[in-house]
Amino acid sequence: MTSAFYQAGFEVWDVTMTDLTEGRVRLKDFRGMAFVGGFSYADVLDSAKGWAGVIKFHKKTWEQFQEFYQRTDTFSLGVCNGCQLAALLGWVPWQGIDNKKQPRFIHNASGRFESRFSTVKILPSPSIMLKGMEGSALGVWVAHGEGRAYFPDEAILQKVEKDGLSPMRYVDDNNEITAKYPFNPNGAVAGIAGLCSPDGRHLALMPHPERTFLKWQWPWMPEEWRKNLKASPWFRMFQNARQWCE
Repeated sequence: MTSAFYQAGFEVWDVTMTDLTEGRVRLKDFRGMAFVGGFSYADVLDSAKGWAGVIKFHKKTWEQFQEFYQRTDTFSLGVCNGCQLAALLGWVPWQGIDNKKQPRFIHNASGRFESRFSTVKILPSPSIMLKGMEGSALGVWVAHGEGRAYFPDEAILQKVEKDGLSPMRYVDDNNEITAKYPFNPNGAVAGIAGLCSPDGRHLALMPHPERTFLKWQWPWMPEEWRKNLKASPWFRMFQNARQWCE
């Protein structure tokens, strides 16, 4: 994640939760924030729940996060564990949803950890990081045990789809959105692989574009792409973020 943002021209800081809770780092000094994957707090309370708890139950830290979210000059990207966190914080699809109705990411339908190179399609959405990528069908790494998008309230799912707030979907070999395994690695409803906020500034994804932002990280890509593309299509996400900041 650090490398992808650095290559796009950002000054990248590696910040821990302890840095924030102890006041060594302040979110008001940053324009962008990336929640990374990696079994936070060992996922012993379910994925990202320990991480979310540290933020939500530490008053000054929670206030920092809320202020960052509400500023109009900031953006965030949550990937894998970070995607689960963004949902638990209520950052996606929008703030103010009752906890019992809040969409979240739960155990894969397969009942096991899935690590594979899947294909996703990018749909039209307000996401600033996916601008200009609409209609693309791209290979991407997934690595998660709890990535199934779950909507306790059907009305929220319908609004998410209607408003284009689920910009990335798992597809089959015909580039059709699918719930079929293994094309859809976790069984997510409507093939949903991520969510974004209505203003497009906050994006949460279960797949790992940062692990596929260099061409050699793709186990397979069309030969024409391999010969002619100067960079992986996923690098566009990080360039988009930089251009938006400028």
